Amino acid sequence: MKRIFFISVLAMAGCSKNAQTHPPVGGVLSHDDLNVSRERMKNLNARERTQIQEWITGQPVKFFPTQLNYWVNMEGFDQRQRRQDNTSISYSYDLYDFDETKIYDQPIERRDASFGHFNELKAVEDALRFIRDGEEVTLLVPSSLGYGTYGDEKKIDNDIPLIIKLKAL
Repeated sequence: MKRIFFISVLAMAGCSKNAQTHPPVGGVLSHDDLNVSRERMKNLNARERTQIQEWITGQPVKFFPTQLNYWVNMEGFDQRQRRQDNTSISYSYDLYDFDETKIYDQPIERRDASFGHFNELKAVEDALRFIRDGEEVTLLVPSSLGYGTYGDEKKIDNDIPLIIKLKAL
C-alpha cells in the first residue's frame, strides 16, 4: 500500500511541473500565475516598444511618446489642456497594422460621445482628451492599450500593436 501511494505521489509531482494550469471559469489566479502573467506582459510590452521604435526610425514624420505609453505625431500633445468628463465629442478613426495595412474598410465613428460615458480603446480615449476639434493625429499603440490579449474577435488578432489615425469631427 505504501509503495502504491509513493508511486502515485511521484507520478503526480512529475506531471504537475510541465502541466499548464488554467483557473476554473470564474476562478481566481494563484500568486504564481499572476507573476507569470505579469512577466509575460512586461516582456511583450518591451518587445512591442522596440518594434514601434524601429518603425518610427524609418518614418519621415516624427513621433513623440506620451505619458500613457503610446506615441503621437504631435509634440507636446498630452501637455495640452484636457477635456473634462461629461463634455461631448464626435470622432472617427481608422486602424492599421505596422505593415500599414488598413484593417477595416470603414472607419470607426462616434457622434456626440460624452466623456466618462463611453467605452473606447484606452489610447483613443486618452488622445480624445487632448485633440482639438477638426484635428487629426496618428497614434502608435502597443497591444496593451489596444485590443490586448484577446484581439477584437473579428479581424484583429491577440497582442497586435496598432497604428490609429484619429480625427475629431
